Amino acid sequence: QVQLVESGGGLVQAGGSLRLSCAASGRTFSRLAMGWFRQAPGKEREFVTAVNWSGGNTYYADSVKGRFTISRDGAQNTVYLQMNSLKPEDTAVYYCAADPNSRRSPSFQHDDYDYWGQGTQVTVSS
Repeated sequence: QVQLVESGGGLVQAGGSLRLSCAASGRTFSRLAMGWFRQAPGKEREFVTAVNWSGGNTYYADSVKGRFTISRDGAQNTVYLQMNSLKPEDTAVYYCAADPNSRRSPSFQHDDYDYWGQGTQVTVSS
């Protein structure tokens, strides 16, 4: 089992920045691929970004490429999502997820992630 706890969400103006954190426990963090997904009201959950178990491979949705950065800290068992140049359309609940399978490249499919956090709200005002 893996427990994931997100933090760092909040209200920010368009053009601003936020950093989300996701603390993992319960399983060897270094063996987990980690991803971020988001869900806006009335929409399906969508992939944002992911990093593989080693940190060597990352993958971004086109909508956030160049603005968001995922990183992981093995010493802290934490994955981060740095979000810059935020737009109102980034408003959503952001979920952290863990994939225990050792894939060379991180997955963008939510079905591949076995563990999920409770989510943190990000609201970007125009």
